[in-house]
Amino acid sequence: MPIFDFLSGQFIDVIEWTDDTRDTLVYRFERHGHEIKYGAKLTVREGQAAVFIHEGQLADVFMPGLYMLETNNMPIMTTLQHWDHGFKSPFKSEIYFVSTTRMTDLKWGTKNPITLRDPEFGPVRLRAYGTYTIKVSDPAKFMSEIVGTDGEFTRDEIQFQIRNMIVQAASRALAASRIPVLDMAANTDDLGKIVAEQISATITEYGLVVPELYIENVSLPPAVEEALDKRTSMGVIGDLGKYQQFATAEAMQAAASTPNSGMGAGIGMGMGMGMAHGMAQAATGPWGQATAAAPAVAAPPPPPPPPVEHVWHIAEGGQTTGPFSKAALGRMVTEGKVTRETFVWTQGQDGWMKADDVDELAQLFTVMPPPPPPGV
Repeated sequence: MPIFDFLSGQFIDVIEWTDDTRDTLVYRFERHGHEIKYGAKLTVREGQAAVFIHEGQLADVFMPGLYMLETNNMPIMTTLQHWDHGFKSPFKSEIYFVSTTRMTDLKWGTKNPITLRDPEFGPVRLRAYGTYTIKVSDPAKFMSEIVGTDGEFTRDEIQFQIRNMIVQAASRALAASRIPVLDMAANTDDLGKIVAEQISATITEYGLVVPELYIENVSLPPAVEEALDKRTSMGVIGDLGKYQQFATAEAMQAAASTPNSGMGAGIGMGMGMGMAHGMAQAATGPWGQATAAAPAVAAPPPPPPPPVEHVWHIAEGGQTTGPFSKAALGRMVTEGKVTRETFVWTQGQDGWMKADDVDELAQLFTVMPPPPPPGV
């Protein structure tokens, strides 16, 4: 039996990987001695890439398709193995299958609160969390930068590092956004895009991309949320006085309807006595005489407040005196100290006016005779 026929019967001729874990990023195809038969079939399915490592050096990367491992399909391996001279012996290489599908539903969240200055509440502490997805965009770079010689590399091994980058970028984005806390929910989409852009450069160096990043919630500390809920409740309740009356009535009704309850009996007795007293007052007059039931008469409204009395200032000889009440001005008119031509002013009056031109003061001169006509 020729030696190559013996070898062809000993070595595997189909190389493939079917993943049923949904979290494996890299899987090393295991073969004793890493011996691969020349002319073997390599099957790379959609969402995969095959990376050949030969003697510690990255040799070839195969994207989805069916390949015959021969000279025309492996130019780099041909150079390394000297197959250009027709040598077709088995070769030793490590084959790593890399998943290029999206790894979804990865979680991120802030371990410690983010302190920022809110325009309405002042300094506040926020927590944020959400989800993201990752995808291998460059299998060769991902192998050389992250995986190394790990035979089975899962998303959990890289998730921690990416989560730290997201949390750091999210902290910067929230602190620099200057968006009020109450408006955060309306801007989570834009904030998520900002965070994804900030980490994209570093992620690309790993051979990865983050196609999706979502901020699902931005929350306040429990004590602040409780205070905010109380403030919201006050706004919904409106009139606190009416609400207190309603709550008291509800509590009394609940207590009175509880069977075998001393409190309920006491409240019921009190309510009954109050109703009986009200009915007795309605049925008797002020002197204890029985009267017919009459509709309740509303109490008369209180009288309006008395009018504000004006006080007056007098201008005479370039000086002002006062203030004087209207009664004082009446005495001054009688004494001749104030005449119809005297200039007066009071609060709300548009400038100085003659006393005779002010309706309120003109009546003070009706008891006085008018000035004599000229020439008399």
